[in-house]
Amino acid sequence: MSKFKRHLVTSALPYANGPVHIGHLAGVYIPSDIYVRYLRLKGEEVISICGSDEHGVPITIKARQEGVTPQDIVDKYHGIIKKAFSDFGISFDIYSRTTSAMHKETASDFFRKLHDDGKFIEQTSEQYYDSEVGQFLADRYITGECPHCHNLKAYGDQCENCGTTLSATDLIDPKSTISGSKPIVKETKHWFLPLDKYEPFLREWILEGHKEWKSNVYGQCKSWMDLGLQPRAVSRDLNWGIPVPVEGAEGKVLYVWFDAPIGYISATKELTPEWEKYWKDEETKMVHFIGKDNIVFHCIVFPSMLKAHGDYILPENVPANEFLNLEGDKISTSRNWAVWLHEYLIDFEDKQDVLRYVLCANAPESKDNDFTWKDFQARNNNELVAILGNFVNRVLVLTGKYFDGKVPASGELTDFDKQMLEDVAKCKKPLESNIENYKFREALKDAMNIARIGNKYLADTEPWKVIKSDEERVKTILNVALQITANVSIAIEPFMPFTSAKMLGMMNSEPFGWERLGDTNLLLEGHQLAAPSLLFDKIEDSAIEFQVQKLESAKKENLAREYVSEPEKASISFEDFGKMDIRVSRVVAAEKVAKTKKLLKLTVDTGVDTRTIVSGIAEHYSAEEMVGRQVLVLINLAPRELKGITSQGMILMAEDATGKLVTVTTDSDVKEGSTVK
Repeated sequence: MSKFKRHLVTSALPYANGPVHIGHLAGVYIPSDIYVRYLRLKGEEVISICGSDEHGVPITIKARQEGVTPQDIVDKYHGIIKKAFSDFGISFDIYSRTTSAMHKETASDFFRKLHDDGKFIEQTSEQYYDSEVGQFLADRYITGECPHCHNLKAYGDQCENCGTTLSATDLIDPKSTISGSKPIVKETKHWFLPLDKYEPFLREWILEGHKEWKSNVYGQCKSWMDLGLQPRAVSRDLNWGIPVPVEGAEGKVLYVWFDAPIGYISATKELTPEWEKYWKDEETKMVHFIGKDNIVFHCIVFPSMLKAHGDYILPENVPANEFLNLEGDKISTSRNWAVWLHEYLIDFEDKQDVLRYVLCANAPESKDNDFTWKDFQARNNNELVAILGNFVNRVLVLTGKYFDGKVPASGELTDFDKQMLEDVAKCKKPLESNIENYKFREALKDAMNIARIGNKYLADTEPWKVIKSDEERVKTILNVALQITANVSIAIEPFMPFTSAKMLGMMNSEPFGWERLGDTNLLLEGHQLAAPSLLFDKIEDSAIEFQVQKLESAKKENLAREYVSEPEKASISFEDFGKMDIRVSRVVAAEKVAKTKKLLKLTVDTGVDTRTIVSGIAEHYSAEEMVGRQVLVLINLAPRELKGITSQGMILMAEDATGKLVTVTTDSDVKEGSTVK
């Protein structure tokens, strides 16, 4: 018997600076909805909590770009996101937001308690400050040259070209994106949560106490702790967010990572005056549904906050999913490489469950997975139409044709009849086990197996042939088939709620309840069915081609819009140019640098010597393509070490409008060592 009396299920708060796409749905919201619907069907006490995450720098950046206020941005996208979830049947008990008065009060009180209890440490550090606009700069408001790959558009927290995590002070020639000026360094004070103090607790709680967690979650937590946890700032200099509620904190707000998870608590407070039993009673099972980019916050940071507070329970599980890619490429909102939920319903009206089904069947549960429109079409046509829809339609149509839509009386069951009904009942246990262990892809297969059993049963019994000679036998066949149909409606409800409801309508029945899954007498003799209709329609090639072309067009338009020539750099003297020694060279050997995606180790004949150069071009050229190629090399660049290899020089490359790097060379072979002047 479970030790838990109730369930608290949270879903990651989507960031309110844009609409939601299929990656969000597959990674977080379909899994959480399946789990919650299943618990409700079983009669468990459960609440499902979510809301919009509405603070942080990206929202201020978007507001600045659009010439509106941050509140305008979050109001717009909170509405779009909330409607999208509702349209797809994501059944939250509350969908709140972090700009609510309740959240401000809850987050402020949480901070103040930790502050008053001495749980924070105060540190003064030097940060970049834009003196022209009079504000400290968040990392994303600073760009400059990456010290690793020399990308000129690296951000203060990460270079998106080579993927290296950076500090703003690492950038070469940093600039403020607000004013364009060079920022100055200025002291500022912040409060930090000393995560290192909670490392022993986290090691025992996670590494010893929750070995059943998904391997990707457990492994990421272990990796972080093995590197050693460090104090993490809980405040930042910004004018958008919840003000730090202590004296001397003017111009500072709660860091969004600290503020956002408290949104689960404030939303529960909004939902029910009995909120404390969900957050402070050990008989409550709390489960966080998130994507892999939020594992650290929900498994290390938020539990440390809850532990520091002292009054709250900890999550029992955090079944994070990996990422969903789109047509072989990473989903990117900035590049418009996405399938937006609100746009999907324009092109595929009333097909919410088709997308729910495909995203669950292809969910990135243990590794990144790929959504393609061809697979979407195939799963709809070959599984939903041909298996589930075909079975249900045939049963209801035949019952209407032969028995005026009334459930016929069953005669004596054959061994085959009994075996089919037993096979249906056997689906229940693995279905429940897979849902309870967060294996939703497998659970969906278990639910669909009931429809497969039904299809096999009809194909083997052939009532449309038997009716010519034995009407009584057909009554039994269709009674059995109708009981299987009713079982299907129960099993698929967590996954495809709209389809389940449509089936109940055609059966003229109220929901049966999860406890009756496997029952062989769900529809009673003489019960009048309603008129049947198709559950699913075939999706034609033209509809899929339209979606593929829309993606490709969006990609091309985005590239054309975003690509601009680099601005002219500051003037240099002829003497400065003369210091550069650029030589015609030839690549004589090349190999991929182990455990990297972008680096090639090149052996280059410069005409002066033969040397090693490490170049970040592996995504543009294979090692084989580089061997024998004549290139231009800056040979007097100071050596630097990359992945344990000393690189002596830089190959000159040009970037085209698609972001591809191409080698720069002479228009005819020139002797190696020739100087570029």
